[in-house]
Amino acid sequence: MSSTSATLQDVASVDDFLNVAATETVPLFKHLEFEFLLEYDVFAPASRGRTRVHQPPDLFRGFLHCYYKDIYGTRPVARELQHGLAWYYCGLEKPPSRDTIDRFLTDLEHVIDDVFDRLVEQAAARGLLDSTYSIDSTHVEAIQYNDAASWNYDPTAEEYYYGFGCTIVSTGTKIPIAAEFTQAKQADQETAMRVTRDALAVDTPIWMLGDSAYDILDWHDHLLAAGVVPIAPYNPRNTDDPKNIEYRVEDRIEEHSEDVQLKQSILDETYNNRTGVERTNDAVKDCGLGHVCARGRVHARTEVFVALCLRIVIAITNYERGHGPGREMLKL
Repeated sequence: MSSTSATLQDVASVDDFLNVAATETVPLFKHLEFEFLLEYDVFAPASRGRTRVHQPPDLFRGFLHCYYKDIYGTRPVARELQHGLAWYYCGLEKPPSRDTIDRFLTDLEHVIDDVFDRLVEQAAARGLLDSTYSIDSTHVEAIQYNDAASWNYDPTAEEYYYGFGCTIVSTGTKIPIAAEFTQAKQADQETAMRVTRDALAVDTPIWMLGDSAYDILDWHDHLLAAGVVPIAPYNPRNTDDPKNIEYRVEDRIEEHSEDVQLKQSILDETYNNRTGVERTNDAVKDCGLGHVCARGRVHARTEVFVALCLRIVIAITNYERGHGPGREMLKL
């Protein structure tokens, strides 16, 4: 479905190039405006400095273009935006230098959380979120020269990896709506609660799904107080007297409410939808979360959130083009 870089570089004219590019990343820029990036003080020129040659919305499009084409790291991004007319259809007036790319990524670190939130809001405004949220953690591999990363064990893959972690809440058609970058794959309770609160700030779902790692009393009680039904498998841990339940919520409802009842079959059927978060994790990895090339924790975190932003942009673009789940015309 996608053209190769060579195909894009071999076209004879701007029109031919744009015709080819229309099947690539141009659609990503047609339905979304990134002018809100101009609102951030971090991108404002110094009072006695020169006017920016390259505007933040155009540089952000450049990163989205490169991540979509599996190009990561400031050096490869700068190289890609020197080739062909990639810089042209990202809105840039001329190819940016590597220093410009690196400086933009450094500035972006200060606002990337808000940029992500703004894109989530755009997805929510289009009705792309549904009534079921899922939370899960995934591993983020780093380059061996990133001294801020560490060796961690991934129990799912049953192997060690060098890198970080990311906890993601997703919904709809593989749309991440809240996330946090962590030192290791498995998030601690504080991170789980923070990401959950961020997700509920977007909208209130009916269900919130998590694996047995989220058999956390505070997590369940917080969601129930917000009017959300949490479903996470009961983990007996080291108790000598395990409860006869499948999901922790059964015990919480019995303890706190005499009027609410949930059938086991409904809990089972709803929990089966948790595979959606795994598909989201895979989709975000294809957007760059699995290819963190930056050195240092802060740069690596920014790259992870750019990948999350790209996944939202792709979901919105497919929606605007009339391609729903199973019929996505863009990758993923």
